[in-house]
Amino acid sequence: MTEDATTGDAPITLLIVDDHPVVRDGLRGMFESAPGFRVLGEARDGVEAVSLAAGLDPDVILMDLRMPGGGGVDAIRALARTGARAKVLVLTTYDTDSDTLPAIEAGATGYLLKDAPREELFTAVRAASEGRTVLSPAVASRLVSAVRTPRAPGNEPLSAREREVLALVAKGTSNREIARELFISEATVKTHLTHLYAKLGVKDRAAAVAVAYDRGILG
Repeated sequence: MTEDATTGDAPITLLIVDDHPVVRDGLRGMFESAPGFRVLGEARDGVEAVSLAAGLDPDVILMDLRMPGGGGVDAIRALARTGARAKVLVLTTYDTDSDTLPAIEAGATGYLLKDAPREELFTAVRAASEGRTVLSPAVASRLVSAVRTPRAPGNEPLSAREREVLALVAKGTSNREIARELFISEATVKTHLTHLYAKLGVKDRAAAVAVAYDRGILG
């Protein structure tokens, strides 16, 4: 690995994961123009990210969450299972409880929103590479609130995506068909089902649909 000419230290290596080419290009340009960083590659979804991480072995993975073909949370779990060395820093536009909590629980080292200033992002990547937790103020506030006032099982609201999955389940759609309809992986469908089961306080598809109709979530 080459050393950074400015600091004399090895640069922090990065893998950028986002389904939007413009975002990937922007992040690559930002980091390549700053001393102390080196972008090793880009991935358009979580599945590709896991595959590339195995070969590139980056220090930090900048991970979007909602991506057709494989979401960020599933990728974070897969990286943890494979024992990947990389630290995952989530960089997304979503800061809802249904996004932040699963990502942190899956093993993300940090969580930033895409409106973070340039220098804040650089600082976050440096911190993540050292294994330090980095959270945007909005996300930190949500996590503190979740810890202090945990929701009773079955009372947490469903996310928009979970509602979409539930509506298709109510129509008798299989996981494979749901994945095709929503342009996500079957693994992501199963993750959404697991989350919405927990939120509704049920254990299977039929009970989920029944409870959803009873509460007015469907119909």
